[in-house]
Amino acid sequence: MALWRSIVFSSLLSLLFIHVAHSFYLPGVAPQDFQKGDLLQVKVNKLTSIKTQLPYTYYSLPYCNPAKIQDSAENLGEVLRGDRIENSLYVFKMREPQMCNVVCNRKLDAKAAKEFKEKINDEYRVNMILDNLPLVVPIKRSDQDLTVYQLGFHVGLKGQYSGSKEEKFFIHNHLAFTVKYHKDIQTESARIVGFEVKPFSVKHEYEGKWDEKTRLTTCDPHAKHTVVNSNTPQEVEENQEIIFTYDVEFQESDVKWASRWDAYLLMNDDQIHWFSIVNSLMIVLFLSGMVAMIMLRTLYRDISKYNDLETQEEAQEETGWKLVHGDVFRAPQNSDLLCVYVGTGIQFFGMILVTMIFAILGFLSPSNRGGLMTAMLLLWVFMGLFAGYASTRLYKMFKGSEWKKIAFRTAILFPASVSAIFAVLNTLIWGQKSSGAVPFGTMFALIFLWFGISVPLVFVGSYVGFKKPAIENPVKTNKIPRQIPEQAWYMNPAFSVLIGGILPFGAVFIELFFILTSIWLNQFYYIFGFLFLVFIILIITCAEITIVLCYFQLCSEDYLWWWRSYLTSGSSALYLFLYATFYFFTKLEITKLVSAILYFGYMLIASYAFFVVTGTIGFYACFWFTRLIYSSVKID
Repeated sequence: MALWRSIVFSSLLSLLFIHVAHSFYLPGVAPQDFQKGDLLQVKVNKLTSIKTQLPYTYYSLPYCNPAKIQDSAENLGEVLRGDRIENSLYVFKMREPQMCNVVCNRKLDAKAAKEFKEKINDEYRVNMILDNLPLVVPIKRSDQDLTVYQLGFHVGLKGQYSGSKEEKFFIHNHLAFTVKYHKDIQTESARIVGFEVKPFSVKHEYEGKWDEKTRLTTCDPHAKHTVVNSNTPQEVEENQEIIFTYDVEFQESDVKWASRWDAYLLMNDDQIHWFSIVNSLMIVLFLSGMVAMIMLRTLYRDISKYNDLETQEEAQEETGWKLVHGDVFRAPQNSDLLCVYVGTGIQFFGMILVTMIFAILGFLSPSNRGGLMTAMLLLWVFMGLFAGYASTRLYKMFKGSEWKKIAFRTAILFPASVSAIFAVLNTLIWGQKSSGAVPFGTMFALIFLWFGISVPLVFVGSYVGFKKPAIENPVKTNKIPRQIPEQAWYMNPAFSVLIGGILPFGAVFIELFFILTSIWLNQFYYIFGFLFLVFIILIITCAEITIVLCYFQLCSEDYLWWWRSYLTSGSSALYLFLYATFYFFTKLEITKLVSAILYFGYMLIASYAFFVVTGTIGFYACFWFTRLIYSSVKID
């Protein structure tokens, strides 16, 4: 009954968090009031493409640039995401519409034309920011009578002239901006609540020679003639002259500043998420039924039978899981490595749990760019304290004495393997001259966080854990290990481990689809309430499937449960990676080798982390279970 109460309580608590996550968030910056005529500085961000997954700086293309390009201050998460926020020549005046403003005139050489064509062919999008709001393109969906927003606008498009089969490249050189504002009636000040654009490709025309005072015939504010379509598009070819222009329209809005991100974070697929939750809960109920049957019926009967033995002859006829009581707590092979992985799993678990709590309370809103990644990195570093404590406590239980060795391996093993993969991927990104390459200064900061903070904290936690009394096992371990009888085919370690990972993966794979979509298709993910509930379900599923398979293993007189309990739920990471492979071939349009290597490299890191977390959950569940059942029987 306690298990059922915990499930119900977790579900109700998570439903409350879902409501919180949909109704409250911190916008990320303090509101800024603008008076009529105040200057509004538009900042440009990276160029992004879902086809290459390689971001580039805005000025990597020969766009109009100011005399001095200034970089904005960025947090650690923004730099790692490849954000490069810089100033631009797009300057507005609050609530003063502008028409056909000329930014600059560019004549393309062969190199510039080639660069534009490559970015257009790879479907790159231009990202801009105004008052911390990203630029979006509104798209009206007639089937649902709904407006959806796409981040950024395409550099250009490919097309053909009527009557021609030759494919041409056209650039979006005219931008029709719409700035939405919420006005304060008392003070006449206003706050920006929306930043939209409609891009056009227009071959601008003018008379005479070009100079600063030249008036366009295709877009003239004096004649009230503005751009409304792309019927005469601007080609991208060598020696082509491109004139960049923009309009600005201001619209008053009823949306208040505190709610301005609601349109960006609107999720229209709640029903699918609820289906995911129901699917996961069915798996949990199935496993809970099996665990309840084992705990309440089978184990109760076994323990009663074992404790009611009256004669020595009966005691010698032990069968089932009691038979291996003298070996069940024998230290496994490579016990040091198991301690390290358990400690690392605790570090990850703590990081994920605290991040989830902050996210559902609104502290990690997408409006705070890079906040989520920064928080995860810092939490990972500080959770090193618990990693060292957990690994050393287990190590001391195995009669280990060199706690410094375990502390060092806990602090180094996982980060070093991930760093090696990351270094290779970063080299590839750097070779592509992408803004996603981590700069030297940021790399130094990451190394400092690792060796300057995380490693010392792991050692502190290990010291505290080693000073604690060793965990006492409920039964004594025999000096000579018992021979394990031949096992049935379905109890083969490889088979049971692979079977054990299916259900935890099945509990999360629907939500996994939305997470992968947000990461690789450049979309917002802000349903942390659903995610937290799925995380709780994952914990329960990993624990229960490991307990069930561990019980069957002990009943078949196989006492080598330590590593198998870790691998049983940890094998769900294999299915995660296989699903990521399936997602790559069915949902993504990546064709370049470097982009494919980046995808599988990062998904390998994610799967490795998932293995460590789920494996640790399964291990502790099985550890608790074995201690519980063997402390409940009388051992002569």
